[in-house]
Amino acid sequence: MRIGAVPRAEARAGLLLVSPFAVLLAAFLLLPLAYALWMSLHRSTLVTGSVFAGADNYLQALRDPEFARGAGRVVLYGLVQTPILIGLALFAALVTDATVSRVSKMFRMAMFAPYAVPGVIGALMWGFLYSPSLGPLTGAAEAIGLGRPDFTGKDLVFASIVNVSTWQWVGYNMIVLYSALQAVPGDLCEAATIDGAGAVRIAVRIKTPMIRSAIVMATVFTVIGTLQLFVEPFMLQPFNPGTITDSYVPNLYAYSQAFSYQRYEYSAALSFALGAIVFVCSYAFLLVTRRRSVTR
Repeated sequence: MRIGAVPRAEARAGLLLVSPFAVLLAAFLLLPLAYALWMSLHRSTLVTGSVFAGADNYLQALRDPEFARGAGRVVLYGLVQTPILIGLALFAALVTDATVSRVSKMFRMAMFAPYAVPGVIGALMWGFLYSPSLGPLTGAAEAIGLGRPDFTGKDLVFASIVNVSTWQWVGYNMIVLYSALQAVPGDLCEAATIDGAGAVRIAVRIKTPMIRSAIVMATVFTVIGTLQLFVEPFMLQPFNPGTITDSYVPNLYAYSQAFSYQRYEYSAALSFALGAIVFVCSYAFLLVTRRRSVTR
């Protein structure tokens, strides 16, 4: 009895310690997701009220041209922004790892600082910088003979959003990759240096392959983040609502359907459809990288 009582006591203590997290998880994640799923399977009408619609909302989302264009735009955004973001983060991490000085510490702090700025504040700040009437970027471009570019116009808004996201997240990914570089054995780099390898070759041939798992992890998180794009277009929309429409990206489209048109059930279906796209893209990327690692 005494022997069996110890595991029971430990189990009760474990359940007691985990219960606050479990309650919060259920209250703020699982239950809202379940309610949103229930809503996505219904439809509200003026005559009958809320009625069960099955998969009708999802079928409508698949046939919705606005959602399709927004999804295509956000996938293109992910294909463009992810290599730029990971490439800059890896380059910054390698440079920081190869430099041991106070300048290196200041560089890490400067790179990570944009991540500490809330996304809404950062987007508002860049909206001011992009402003054709008040923004210094427009004045600087005009001063060097490039005219007055409209950074939130049709031709440049996509690049402007990519720039804002890259500015905010490159430092975070740099810290992740830099932390992985700290686990690379110094003996390998010293041996390569004795054999005549330069800093660039050591970074490309030794350090980068050894932190491949960290690069894959950072890339997966970046892919998920890009497909959830919302804050940047939402905050830049007032600067040019004609270009950044309510359906510019799927999250913004779902938001407008819920809070501008009160189509809550359809908005929930759009959100779950976007979640399915995120899952498929993330799983496909992991599958491709895993097959490459096996073949190697």
